Amino acid sequence: MMWDDIVRAASGIVETPVQAGTNSEASQHEPQSQDRKRSGLRIGLALGGGAARGWSHIGVLRALIREGVEPDVVTGASIGAVVGGCYVAGKLDELEDFARSLTTRRVLGLLDFKLGASGLIGGDRLRQLLEEHLGDRRIEDQQLDFTAIATECATGHEIWLSRGRMVEAIRASYALPGIIDPVRIRNRLLIDGSLVNPIPITTARARGADLVICVNLNGDARFNGATIQSLGHEDEDEDEDAVLEAATRRTGLLGAVLGAPDRPRNGRSSRHNGPGLARVMIDAFNITQDRIARSRLAGDPPDLMISPKLSKIGLFDFQKAAESIALGEEAATRALPDLRELLDEAGALADPD
Repeated sequence: MMWDDIVRAASGIVETPVQAGTNSEASQHEPQSQDRKRSGLRIGLALGGGAARGWSHIGVLRALIREGVEPDVVTGASIGAVVGGCYVAGKLDELEDFARSLTTRRVLGLLDFKLGASGLIGGDRLRQLLEEHLGDRRIEDQQLDFTAIATECATGHEIWLSRGRMVEAIRASYALPGIIDPVRIRNRLLIDGSLVNPIPITTARARGADLVICVNLNGDARFNGATIQSLGHEDEDEDEDAVLEAATRRTGLLGAVLGAPDRPRNGRSSRHNGPGLARVMIDAFNITQDRIARSRLAGDPPDLMISPKLSKIGLFDFQKAAESIALGEEAATRALPDLRELLDEAGALADPD
């Protein structure tokens, strides 16, 4: 057993193929990264989870590609697996066109609500959309190394999906618990990978990356949690609308589905109205994901972290793709000087002559 296998076993990490598919199709994606030619330096890109904020991954990739930096290893959790998988499969253009075409009405049309299921959304329409573009592509047939992160329901194991049908791996990675139905792969019931590894930097290193760039969708300072030691009488003078808006961000018409607080005609929220079950579940998931991400970043920091300023983008603001993509591109552009320096240093160390 290799050392990486021992570490994975001790950490509850299981690397498993997804369900077998047919008519495997090789990717047409042919990266021409100049940095890949630098003394065999392998670049990893870890794309974090964050629901609709994940469209900013597209902007980050656009900036990196323009700079001539294309990763050899791509890992993703949740929406990061969606964007990363489409990039590896050579379908980034199609994904961006789809994202930019979304309106609130179209987002609602993609959600197939089910009563009595494991989640509020069955996910069949989203699956059909992925299969339309990715078909039966298998992860191992792609030219780049790709891994989607999922969580096993029964054990809490971190599952690395690095072989098999790409569509199934991506679906398992974004199966938000209680919202989207879990995905069963080889007798494992899998849910969102962000529960155990929101920004899979460790996975990128284990898959052979020498230098890892990560994209943290919750890295905006305004997302960071704080300890409020006392909630006294003086807090009642705060603008209640602002507090409720920050805690239960509305997302257009989806607010009605997610249970965002109602607003009376005078424009002020009622103290007796509050978020619904789904909204509370999503906010709790986001808080947990942020705390886990910060803990794992402290234990295994990336060589470079890109943090788009996404505080104005709600978790279900999928219709704000253009703004999210632009924010991702801006963040990556700001990080380019540091990235160039890292690449130069890494290239010099790899090729001292």
